[in-house]
Amino acid sequence: MRGHYDFSKMKGEKNPYTKQLKQPVTMRLDKPTVAYFKSLAEELGMPYQSLINLYLRDCALRHKRLDLKWAS
Repeated sequence: MRGHYDFSKMKGEKNPYTKQLKQPVTMRLDKPTVAYFKSLAEELGMPYQSLINLYLRDCALRHKRLDLKWAS
């Protein structure tokens, strides 16, 4: 490995994966919901936040909607 690298001649390139980066958000979820996803993620061997993201992405791609009547 070199002690010094010359980056002055490098061409700058934009990150091609910028559109795939995740956006941090804050959500308030009840404890049983978080516990459910944590236990399921542990069984699958993946982080629970990634599992929640995959589930929500699947819902968005399939245009799933809740059949819900909100009391006003």
